[in-house]
Amino acid sequence: MEEKSMSDIKVKVKEKDLIKIQEICKSFDNKPGELINVLHKTQEHFGYLPAEIQEVVAQELDVAVAKVYGVVTFYSFFTMLPKGKFPISICTGTACYVRGADNVLQEFKRQLNIEVGETTDDGKYSLNCLRCVGACGLAPVVLVGDKTYGRVSPEGVKEILEEYQEK
Repeated sequence: MEEKSMSDIKVKVKEKDLIKIQEICKSFDNKPGELINVLHKTQEHFGYLPAEIQEVVAQELDVAVAKVYGVVTFYSFFTMLPKGKFPISICTGTACYVRGADNVLQEFKRQLNIEVGETTDDGKYSLNCLRCVGACGLAPVVLVGDKTYGRVSPEGVKEILEEYQEK
């Protein structure tokens, strides 16, 4: 019997997911120049962009899979890993860093018991860092989904997480 390596194993995209990706691509006229817009819309729908989805996008837009992968890995907005229900992003730009963002990050890691780039076992929270959110006057800044928290201290981390406990 022939052994298979992990690289030989392909995950098949479900038919309904394939149709959705095709619809998204078609809404941008399947133009290769619309790759970033297609990826945004696709990630908005699926929550992340695993390799299987990237392959379908590449096929639909008639671009190399390597190009799609390059865009996904270059822009920090895109992710190849599923995010939690409440994605937490800590700004680590200069102003936030100088005002204690690293201490805030360490407290989130401690309380959630995860590292940057990981998601809690229950799928509720994921933790990431951003370079700058453009709210330097509120440094250090934390985003939970679309909600912005300014002047966050390590002591404020527990309060932020409590807001999402019952949701």
